[in-house]
Amino acid sequence: MEQTKTEADKTYWHPAFFADIQIEFKDDADNLEFENEHQLSTNPMEIDVLIIKKEKDIPVKKNLGKIFRKYNILEYKSPDDSLSVDDFYKVYGYTCFYKADVPYINSIPIQELTITFVSEKYPQSLILHLLEERNYKIEKTEPGIYLVHGDFIPIQILVTKQLSEKNNLWLKSLTNKLQDTGSAQKLVADYLAHPDNKLYRSVIETIIRANKKLFQEVNSMDDIVMEIVQEKFDKRLKEAVDREVKLIIDQRTEEVTKQVTQQVTKQVTQQVTKQVTQQVTQQVTQQVTQQVTKQVTQQVTQKTKLVDMISLIQIKCSKNKPLSVIADELETEPNELLSVYNLVLQNPGKSVDELYEMTDK
Repeated sequence: MEQTKTEADKTYWHPAFFADIQIEFKDDADNLEFENEHQLSTNPMEIDVLIIKKEKDIPVKKNLGKIFRKYNILEYKSPDDSLSVDDFYKVYGYTCFYKADVPYINSIPIQELTITFVSEKYPQSLILHLLEERNYKIEKTEPGIYLVHGDFIPIQILVTKQLSEKNNLWLKSLTNKLQDTGSAQKLVADYLAHPDNKLYRSVIETIIRANKKLFQEVNSMDDIVMEIVQEKFDKRLKEAVDREVKLIIDQRTEEVTKQVTQQVTKQVTQQVTKQVTQQVTQQVTQQVTQQVTKQVTQQVTQKTKLVDMISLIQIKCSKNKPLSVIADELETEPNELLSVYNLVLQNPGKSVDELYEMTDK
């Protein structure tokens, strides 16, 4: 079944936009989390891109994110699509739904949300609607960046065609209408400065595919195209090899398993027996060690308590204190101290260790 134009555009452009927007905000990347096609509930509703600031009090450096708060929702329109009035209300509704689709009441405050619309074309009809029907005010803060004033939620419209090439080279170039070889050369130079970055690779591949004729005129293009083609070839080759290797391994494993099952040798049996013996010995040793440690700990604890009791009773007997007084001071019953008390009285010249040995016997 053939894709509709809208489906094809989404497949073609949206992954590149998601990579592109991360390039644009690379200087703020430590403080931003990027989420592609954030699902709303279990229904087929999704936000194009969700950007969450990790530290909301740290301002975003990039010009495209000056309005950003904690939760920032982006709607992207591909180069051949347009931003309509209904798109505005759809995304506004999605934003409200995102705010409400939480486990705890008001866990996403309305004050922490922003909306950004990204379109290559200037949305004339939408701008007029916002001015005349909503009584909003539109402020152009710099080329391609329009702030919408009048709503509780901060809103901006980014017109990529008008963006500054100096500040927003990649997002401005995410189009199928590039005409300037100078811009193409800048893209190539910037890409070559980040050859191992998959984000740059994803975007430039999309831009080259959409502007083939222009890039054929750019120096160094052959090298980039060959890199991209080689990368795809290597990936497909690896996948094919992995499949074949897995198939062969599965077959050989099955064959060897049958052979081993039929021809178990004495050597294998001895080896397995040795391994099992080692495992059992290790387990038994560990268990015995734990038991002995526990017993010794109990014995040492009992000895320490008894030695302390003998020492205390010896001191108190030297002060001629009766058993009832000693029991009160030690907060215990006289009958629990009687045997030690009598032992101390009957052996006045013995040391604590000697008395302990006598109790042990």
